[in-house]
Amino acid sequence: MGRALVTGAAGFLGSHLCDRLLKDGWDVVGIDNLYTGMSRNLAHLSNEKRFRFIRHDVTKPFNPGYIERIYNLACPASPPHYQKDPLFTLDTNYLGVKNLLELAAKHGARMLQASTSEVYGDPAVHPQKETYWGNVNSFGIRSCYDEGKRVAETLMLEYHRNRNVNIRVIRIFNTYGPRMDPNDGRVVSNFIVQALRNEPLTVYGSGRQTRSICYVDDLIEGMVRMMENPGFIGPVNLGNPTEMTVLDIAKKIKRLLRSHAPIECKPLPKDDPTKRKPD
Repeated sequence: MGRALVTGAAGFLGSHLCDRLLKDGWDVVGIDNLYTGMSRNLAHLSNEKRFRFIRHDVTKPFNPGYIERIYNLACPASPPHYQKDPLFTLDTNYLGVKNLLELAAKHGARMLQASTSEVYGDPAVHPQKETYWGNVNSFGIRSCYDEGKRVAETLMLEYHRNRNVNIRVIRIFNTYGPRMDPNDGRVVSNFIVQALRNEPLTVYGSGRQTRSICYVDDLIEGMVRMMENPGFIGPVNLGNPTEMTVLDIAKKIKRLLRSHAPIECKPLPKDDPTKRKPD
């Protein structure tokens, strides 16, 4: 194969992507500042000769040597984490992406940007097609992430138009699986942890808001296929087209774990999307 760079390598998705690329025959350089990523997610690769880990923040320039593929997954992805330091989240999505695009231009590498369904905001169009421009509150508490990812997509496109950088853009919908941070505040991990502890499962709002949750292996498969397609740059939605209410997700997890914990409703956070489903 060749040499691939994965940023956010110690995160949930990043660590699974490193595994997949190594399995496919790539030499892999993993970058992570460990702001939300965890070293234990990569511990099983400590003796892997084709894997190299560098602790670094992508907002600062760096040069990992010659590379042919760049997968950018560097950014806090759950509301408690990206709202903790909104300016850092914005820097990661602008300065970080710009630094990686400069690397791609220098080495003639192909770069894939992990964007998000959050670029659609609280969508007025359902299900969400890639042609939909979104309904994002630029003054909201989630905007550091939502607008950060939107400007990252713009950067990708302008480097493609003006510097001829070979790009791919994906928009990731809710994903779950092994190595999720149990404290990251996402719906599936929240419910599983609460059910295991026999604590009330916290549903925000009425629970009628919907999510489409995709298993991590399927998401990684889509990511690799998008990177290796010969010419389509995107953006493309990656996610499960089966829509579920948050309340139904809670009930299903309770049933699977044989939990007797009650379901507890709390006020819906500001700007939390009421519907989310990829077309």
